[in-house]
Parts: sequence; C-alpha cells; structure tokens
Amino acid sequence: MEKPARYERPRNGRAITKTEKVALLKEYSTEYEALAKADPSALNRKVPREAFSEFLNLVGVLLTERSVALTSAPGPVRDFLDSNPVPGKMAALLPDSFRVFCLGLNSLKQWVVAEQAAMDRYLLGGKARELCREGFEHCLATGNKFSVDVELHHPIRDGRPPIPLSKAGHSRIEGQTANASEEPMEQALVELRRKKNRSWKHLRRGCLDLLGRPEPWASKKSAADARTFARAAVAATGVDYATILAWLETKSL
Repeated sequence: MEKPARYERPRNGRAITKTEKVALLKEYSTEYEALAKADPSALNRKVPREAFSEFLNLVGVLLTERSVALTSAPGPVRDFLDSNPVPGKMAALLPDSFRVFCLGLNSLKQWVVAEQAAMDRYLLGGKARELCREGFEHCLATGNKFSVDVELHHPIRDGRPPIPLSKAGHSRIEGQTANASEEPMEQALVELRRKKNRSWKHLRRGCLDLLGRPEPWASKKSAADARTFARAAVAATGVDYATILAWLETKSL
C-alpha cells in the first residue's frame, strides 16, 4: 500500500508571552462585544455545509479505499479483526471491510477532537480557559458577570480563540441560531407542502435528484413532480437542496 504524505500539525512560529495573550484577548473581547450588540448572530457563525462538500467527499473516498485495503493487508487492523470476531449470525451481516470502515471512522473522530483542541492552543497555549477569564470580564451574550458556569464557545471555527460564555448565554445564542434559521424555513416548507399536497418523501426525492443522487422512483412523471416540488421549496425558503435534506434528516422525515 502506498504511504501518503506525512501530516504535520499547524504550529504558531511566533512565541507570545502571557501579557501579550491577555492584551490580545481584552481587545478581542471589546471587538466582539461591539459585534454582538450590532448583530447577536456574530457570536455563532457557521460555514455553509456545501462549502466543504468536495473536501468531505475526498475524505469519505479515502476512508472507504483505505478500509478495503486494510481489511486484507497483514498488520494491526487485520489482527484486531481476527481477535475480535463478530458473534453468531451477525458475523455474516457485517463484512470485514465495513467493520474497518467503522473503526476508521471512530479513529477519525478521535483525531478531529484532538486536532481541534490543538488548534485552540495555537495562539493561547494550554491555559486557554484561564486566559479567557482574564481577557473577558463578563458574558457577551447576557452581559452578566461570570460565576462558576463558564463554557468556551467558538464564534467561528477558523482558528480564532473561543469566547467564554455563561451556561445561560451559551444556550441563548445557540437558540438564536436555531430560531433564526430553522423556524422560518420549517414554516415555509410546511405551508408549501400543504398547498402542493405533496409528501415529505417527494421533497426528499426531488432534492436528491437535483443534487445528482437519484433513487428508484415509481414513474418518470412522479420523479419530475418531486423535482418541481424541491425547486419550489428552495424558492420559498431561500436555502439550498442540501440544507433542506439536512432539515428533513433532523426531523426524521
């Protein structure tokens, strides 16, 4: 198996003193307080799902390919499979390549958690929580002084330091995001479904078709109607097909 290039974790090449870090965080606090007053959603911005869809597809392809290769290659993965066989009749339903895929997916999850923690240390080092308490005097979401319930929250996951929020403040901004983005979309979709007299299944199928992921359907006319429904849903909500599919998933529709 050909070995890929060796991953090197991004590291800050400039040493920053504690005094500099605290001063940086105090300025960060002042700037974010002004941003939050003008627009509370500034405390919780997320990149659109589709922005990294190609990248995530590459990760998925690599994970699948490596899982197949590791299944047959001698080594610790193959040894682990042999030492931990699936019991009973279930063994016939869980092929080794799928088992390795699941093991790889779990390893990837653990890697992501570790790397995200390392990225939080890029500017602040290992004492981010303590430094943030020195740089922020109060919760930017509620305006209240901190008590013991401080949570570190990332306004944007692009390397900037987390912001300390109270538990109530954290709940508030997460709720603002959900209310601002999901409720109007849900209302628009429910109303459109009622007017069109179509099922959620039609909406899902139409979105999948228009994303180039068609599934078997009863007839060409029914599939065309589903695509028309999906286009109307995008027009009514102002979001894309992938976002509608994600919403359907969260609602188990």
